[in-house]
Amino acid sequence: MKAVILAGGKGTRLRPYTTVIPKPLLPVGNYPILEIILKQLRGFGVHEVVLAVGHMAQLFQAFFQDGQRYGLKIRYSLETKSLGTAGPLSLLMDEMKEDFLVMNGDLLTTLNFRRMFEYHCHQGAAATIGLYQREVKIDFGVVETNHDNRLSKYTEKPVFKFSVSMGVNVLNPKVVRPYLIPGRFLDLPDLMVHLRDDGYPVYCYSEPCFWLDIGREDDYQKANEIFESHMNEFISDGSLP
Repeated sequence: MKAVILAGGKGTRLRPYTTVIPKPLLPVGNYPILEIILKQLRGFGVHEVVLAVGHMAQLFQAFFQDGQRYGLKIRYSLETKSLGTAGPLSLLMDEMKEDFLVMNGDLLTTLNFRRMFEYHCHQGAAATIGLYQREVKIDFGVVETNHDNRLSKYTEKPVFKFSVSMGVNVLNPKVVRPYLIPGRFLDLPDLMVHLRDDGYPVYCYSEPCFWLDIGREDDYQKANEIFESHMNEFISDGSLP
């Protein structure tokens, strides 16, 4: 398996942490977030990784080098301008001959990447989106009214559940290649919608697991707390069980 990890963002929501270090290199426990991901990918059978970098690219290259110490082949694809979350893939399509993972480099999860990849292949999907059930708690009473402004429903501090994208996807390169124009900005959600609208099978995959996007300060702190107390669920002795 091959994986592309998107690590070119500036992480503006986590400033000042990300002023001098890219978000995927922020430490969770004793490891940079991205190092945890790389160890997990290797444990699930990924042998080659492309890091799509831009902002402070030299720090990624200095830290991970060619990936030999992780048992991986790591190379780098440099964005000279912002291309969104799908646009960077346009620079790589000539070398992508088989289905591949594409994921964000700033998430903490126990997702079984191999199981998701196998599901994608079994379905014959053009693309597969990893989903997670996220609860959103509202700290206020939510009021609904009818057409003439009379009270219809009053719910105190409700909890809503949504299926959210995990930032982990699998793509079929033969299908997606025509949508990826070198140098053109494109986000993954837009790519998925284009594929669906054109009649290609876009599947969704979920499984019982932990997932957290480390995009805000409170999520970053939560990631550290959970990782330090459940480290063996993510890595063990520097590698996956």
